[in-house]
Amino acid sequence: LLLSVGIAACGEDDEPASGGAESAATPTPTETASESGVEAVVQAIGEDTKAKPEIPAPQGDPPPELVIRDIVKGKGPKAKAGDEMSMQYVGVSWSTGQQFDASWDRGAQPFTFQLGAGMVIPGWDQGIVGLRKGGRRLLIIPPEMGYGAQGTPDGAIAPNETLVFVVDRV
Repeated sequence: LLLSVGIAACGEDDEPASGGAESAATPTPTETASESGVEAVVQAIGEDTKAKPEIPAPQGDPPPELVIRDIVKGKGPKAKAGDEMSMQYVGVSWSTGQQFDASWDRGAQPFTFQLGAGMVIPGWDQGIVGLRKGGRRLLIIPPEMGYGAQGTPDGAIAPNETLVFVVDRV
C-alpha cells in the first residue's frame, strides 16, 4: 500500500518535490525517522540537470519501501513501460554513503534501456515510471528491489544494501 501511495503521489504534476499528499498522512514513528532522512537528502541535491549531482551520505535507518521523489519536474510525456530511456545517474550505498557508480563519470554518456523490460533492477523499472524528459528524481531502493542478498559479484554493492540513486531523464 505504501509503495502504491508513493508512486501515485509522485505522479501528480502539481505536488512539490517534498511534502504534498504524502505529508498529509500521519506517519508511524518508523516512517517519520526514515522520512526525515529522505527529506534531508532531497534538500541537499541540486536542481541543475546539466551537472552531476552530489548525494550526501544518508543518515539513520533506510526506509523499508521504494522511495520516489521528484527533484526537478521535466516536460513532455511521462515515462511508461516499453519506452526507450536515456538516463544520467549517480548511485550511492545507504550504509556507507559511498558512490558505487555514475554515468557522469564515463564521459557523461547516458545509460539507455527499455523501461519495464527487466533490463535494470526492479527499483529502476518501477521508480522511473512517470518521470518526464528533463526531470531529476531521487530513488531509494530497498535491497529486494536492488541486488538483494547476493550484492554484486564485484563487491561494489554489498549484500542487502539499500541503494540511493539520483536519475536524470535526458
